[in-house]
Amino acid sequence: RTGDDALTAMSDARPLDDRDRLLTLQVIHDLHVGDIDRVGDAVRWQHHPAVAALKTRLEQEVLAELDGMIEGDASDGDDDAVAAMRAIARRDLVPRVYEWVADDATWDELVDFLALEGGPDAGFDDLVASCQIGLRGEPKLELARNYWDEMGRGQLDEIHTELHHDLCEAIDMPRVPRSALPTSALVRSTLGGILATNRALQPEMVGALGLLELQAGPRCRQVVKAFERLDAPAAAFPFYVEHRDVDPHHGKAWLDNAIAPLAEDPRWAAGIVR
Repeated sequence: RTGDDALTAMSDARPLDDRDRLLTLQVIHDLHVGDIDRVGDAVRWQHHPAVAALKTRLEQEVLAELDGMIEGDASDGDDDAVAAMRAIARRDLVPRVYEWVADDATWDELVDFLALEGGPDAGFDDLVASCQIGLRGEPKLELARNYWDEMGRGQLDEIHTELHHDLCEAIDMPRVPRSALPTSALVRSTLGGILATNRALQPEMVGALGLLELQAGPRCRQVVKAFERLDAPAAAFPFYVEHRDVDPHHGKAWLDNAIAPLAEDPRWAAGIVR
C-alpha cells in the first residue's frame, strides 16, 4: 500500500515459512478477487511487475508441494474423467470429524468447528463466476444454473452468502482472522485464489469446484444432525439445509453437464482430475 518503491523492493523477498507464503498469496489474491471495499486503493497494484513475479513464484511453490502429495495417479488409471471424479469424491466423502460433529461435539465445539470450516461455499459464488469465463455450450449453461442457485434464484435473502451471514448471527460465530487459521485451512483458501487467478488452471478449477459439490451434501447433513441434537436456533438451519438438499443434485449436474463434455478434450480431462 505504500507505493511502487516498496513493491519493487520486495520482488525478491522469500517467505519465512509455509504459513508466510500462504498468507502473502492471500493478500495478493485479494487484489484480484477480494472484497473491493476492503482492498481499497491497493487494487491499483494488482498487475505491478513485482507483485506478478512474487505471485507466480509463490504459487509455483505451493502447486509443487500439492502435486507432491498425490500418491500415484489420482484417477487410479481410469481414463474416464467422470468416473475418476466420482472415485476421488468417495475417498474422503465424510471425514470422521463430521461424525464427531453430528454425534458428540458440544455446542461450543460445534461453533468453533464451523468458524474454521467456513461452510461449503466460502466465496464459492465468485469462484463459479470466474470459472465460467470463456466456456461455451452446456458447460457454461451448467455453471450459470449453479451460480443462479448461489444467488438465491434471484431472492436477496436466499443468496447463499446471505444465508451464511444469518447463520453467523444466529450462533454468534466468531470471525477467525487469517493469521489464526490452521495451515490446512489456509491451503484450501489459497488454492481457490490460485485457481481463480490463473487461466491455465481452468480445468483444475472445474475439477476442484465439482469435487466441492460432490462432497458438500453428505457433510452438511452431519452438521444439520448436530443442530438438531443441540437444539440450534431456527436461523442456523437454512444455510446447511440448503446445501444438504441441493448440493447432491449440483454435484451430479456438474459431472454430467460440465465435466463430461469438457473432458472429451484429453488436456482438460487431465487437469480436471489433477
